[in-house]
Amino acid sequence: MHMLRMVSKLLAFSLLALVNTAQAITIFTCEPEWAALSMELAPGAKVFSATHVYQDPHYIEARPSLISKIAKADLVICSGAGLESGWLPALQKRAANRKVVNGADGMLYLSQFIKTIEKHKTKFFSTEHVHPAGNPHFHLDPDRVSKLAPVISQRLQIIDSGSRLIYQQALAKWQKNWQQSLQQWQQQAAQLKGQPVVVQHTSFSYLINWIGMDAIADLEPEPGVPPTMAHAQSLIADARQEQPVAILTNWYQNDRAARWMSDKTGVKHLNLPATVDLKGDINNLQRLFDHLLAQLQEAQ
Repeated sequence: MHMLRMVSKLLAFSLLALVNTAQAITIFTCEPEWAALSMELAPGAKVFSATHVYQDPHYIEARPSLISKIAKADLVICSGAGLESGWLPALQKRAANRKVVNGADGMLYLSQFIKTIEKHKTKFFSTEHVHPAGNPHFHLDPDRVSKLAPVISQRLQIIDSGSRLIYQQALAKWQKNWQQSLQQWQQQAAQLKGQPVVVQHTSFSYLINWIGMDAIADLEPEPGVPPTMAHAQSLIADARQEQPVAILTNWYQNDRAARWMSDKTGVKHLNLPATVDLKGDINNLQRLFDHLLAQLQEAQ
């Protein structure tokens, strides 16, 4: 009995050490979707997002507070594909954290592990929203997220090998829950397949493609260029003919043109979150997809 108690104590100390190691990890994410996912895959870790749901992630100021956060990070997770090219390099340079320079195990660009859509071949870009490496908003495809969760987990296991078991168990739990949710989302998507929508920018392109909906028009004359009334007016005839189920905007966009078009055509305007709201109810990716699909269903 004495030996069993000793073994039990040793196991308890070992588990405590693993938990403490996981808590010591600091994760800096460029976007809130990866912060939310990291919180599930690295329980107990310190996780920070440089942006939030009401911000356009293309345009972020390299503030001292962000420099301080990235300087302390063990792992930086970003979408990549040029989304953060206007501000992340400045943060990396000023933070001088060798753990998270490009090429280090602590710097993870997720676009390198999936195929992107909407690649622009031109060498000349009028705005930061034109991405030669493809649309960087791939977190709105449940299948791509399924592929990226193990990528994040594996990187965690590399930089914090002492907590490998914790990360493996967290990933297995996440995958089980994700697959259960995916079955529900697939049923909802089947009811929306083929339905036309009008968009403002390409924020929801991956979701639209995954569902099988049809983006018949974009309120932006070109990526990142704010809608003009003249351009919106030019889309009225097509909208009336195609009868889209909704006009989609996201929370950080100016939706004046979308509301005007909705008034002119009677098409419902949906202002949707393009990512998770870490401080609100839609604070993880499962809840985000639940919300988006429910809103699209109600618009039919």
